[in-house]
Amino acid sequence: MKTYHRVLTIAGSDSGGGAGIQADLKTFAANGCYGMSVITALTAQNTMGVTAIHAVPLDCVAAQIEAVLSDIGADAVKIGMLFSPDLIRTVAQGLKKFNPPAIVLDPVMVAQSGDTLLQSEAVDALKKELIPLVDLITPNIPEAAVLLDRDLPNNAAIAQAAVELATLGRGDVLIKGGHLENGDSDDCLYLGREQRTVIFPGKRIITRNNHGTGCTLSSAIAAFLAKGKDMEEAVRRAKIYITEAIRAGAGYTIGRGHGPVHHFFDYF
Repeated sequence: MKTYHRVLTIAGSDSGGGAGIQADLKTFAANGCYGMSVITALTAQNTMGVTAIHAVPLDCVAAQIEAVLSDIGADAVKIGMLFSPDLIRTVAQGLKKFNPPAIVLDPVMVAQSGDTLLQSEAVDALKKELIPLVDLITPNIPEAAVLLDRDLPNNAAIAQAAVELATLGRGDVLIKGGHLENGDSDDCLYLGREQRTVIFPGKRIITRNNHGTGCTLSSAIAAFLAKGKDMEEAVRRAKIYITEAIRAGAGYTIGRGHGPVHHFFDYF
């Protein structure tokens, strides 16, 4: 009997379909994996912004984790929007119980529209409760700055920040370069176990359809880890995937604000 490469996303739902659980499941499928979900929050959201957030009760989040991991299991887990300290602790407890082989954390703090998606008091819980459990964290530059409580004005500061963030956990750090002001979108990967930095260069694609890019990248990394790739190769392939998804999505119009990337560019 054949089996699937299984990937679980623990994240919020985006009613507009461009980010969150919806983007994660599309990404898993596009990269040949079987996707499962634990929904942590419901958002009323479209291309213009977030108008409401409803947190899923903690016992229901815990029950979703138990249901999926006790039966189906997962080759990799991607974690996205975690709204509160209590939710972070609940997810951490579930991961400790089942100890999945690969965990990618996208520390979602602010939506593309600028709406806040993480309570300020949750940042400490993220650093103390969850980051020590994961194999890779994928902050963008503003998120990395919040985690370290300082600005990251240039490439040298970003590379140093990746090294410092790695000391908070057990693994690796990818700081995404989409907010760089020099016109490029280079990503900085620090492999903590090897104490080695890898730069993945990227030319900026001019488009307003960039909603869900962080969710999509971290989910693609989790998918490639689930398929047995090592961290550097998983990030490399995921970088190629998100670049092509952004490029393909740039030619579409959907909504009046920040549209999604094209997750299935290889198929239509």
